[in-house]
Amino acid sequence: MKNKVQDRSVEVPNRDPHSEPEKNIVSDMLSRGLKITPLWLLLSLAIWGVDGVASSAIGLGLIFANFLAAAAFLTWAGRISVAALMFAALGGFVLRLALLTIAVIGFSKITFFAPVPLAITIIVSHLGLLVWETRYVSLSLAYPGLGPSHMTQKNRKEIK
Repeated sequence: MKNKVQDRSVEVPNRDPHSEPEKNIVSDMLSRGLKITPLWLLLSLAIWGVDGVASSAIGLGLIFANFLAAAAFLTWAGRISVAALMFAALGGFVLRLALLTIAVIGFSKITFFAPVPLAITIIVSHLGLLVWETRYVSLSLAYPGLGPSHMTQKNRKEIK
């Protein structure tokens, strides 16, 4: 009887029960963003000149700070309760959007400010990094956060 139970056992991945998938996802997203940053800044230089590069760099800094703030706020709220997590997700989004708006208004007073490259950088980097990261996020309770790196799309089996 005991052998039958052992044969049916499922190998559970070795993971820390206190792991923070939000921080793992954002750190992975930022590492991907840092890989593309030099190319984006060169493209900004070619299209908008030095003022465009400075504005694009500010935009990238704002987006990276926004992602870090989102992860920190969600991680903090997740330790409290599910209701706090839901409040942090919605309220944190509104708060971060307001802070982003205030920062852009503050940067608009700087002499080298170029609104078009800043706006395009904010929109493209936000959406681009989020879409790019969806390929690597696991929507499974077995692997919350990022999926296992050794599993590719071709040899991935559905986890039930």
